[in-house]
Amino acid sequence: MQNNTFSGLFIGQNFVHLPSVDSTNNYLKEELSKSTPLPEGTVIMADNQFAGRGQVNNTWVSESGKNLTFSILLNPSFLAPHQQFKLNKTVSVAINDSLRSIIGERVKIKWPNDIFIENYKLGGVLIENIIQGSNWKHAIVGIGLNINQIDFPDCLKNVTSLNKISGKEYDVNIILRTVCHAIERAYLFLRTSASEKVDIRYQELLYRLSENHFFRINGEEQLGKIIGVDESGLLIVDFLGIHRTFGFKEIEYVI
Repeated sequence: MQNNTFSGLFIGQNFVHLPSVDSTNNYLKEELSKSTPLPEGTVIMADNQFAGRGQVNNTWVSESGKNLTFSILLNPSFLAPHQQFKLNKTVSVAINDSLRSIIGERVKIKWPNDIFIENYKLGGVLIENIIQGSNWKHAIVGIGLNINQIDFPDCLKNVTSLNKISGKEYDVNIILRTVCHAIERAYLFLRTSASEKVDIRYQELLYRLSENHFFRINGEEQLGKIIGVDESGLLIVDFLGIHRTFGFKEIEYVI
């Protein structure tokens, strides 16, 4: 794919297409550690990512050539390090909205940044940040989206793809361009404007918002209702009138 596939201002203007790599996030981190001059908006895409990761070292399984596995380099120095979840919200909302234009309004954001359709995972985001002192220097935004894969390992019970949902084969390059354009637009909005609209949109799109469901906490199932996410990215759940907040891996959805 040539760089002119991307029609935006900066995301994708420097584009690296790899046949195979352990992780596109790792590739970007290694290049940055070697002081390779990479412009903001650099996109690294791999046909085969054989050691992809999700949140908290979960693995990301993807069939070679069937899906989108890529990373974007951003330099969000206009945000303070304690505002990291604002970028998470921005990227998650942009991906979600771009997929809704393709597959419909059933797409939701499962906190903190998985892309779900009904009770099935369609994709996910892993943002790794490089902080220097009090400055947020780089954000490596890793994105995995299931596009054309039909068969998944038996251990993955609640995974789907655009193809499985619609029965259609998709051009991954077109979806890559659509998603990157949406992220660029949302990122520029975040850089120049207040983020309240992103906060509102993120909450509107939350999977299981204001619904009674069971959650597993310390091995025990409890009935609760998601009521939002706080500024630091903690999930707020109402348990019979008692509000509690949770970080990554402190609460599990019972599907």
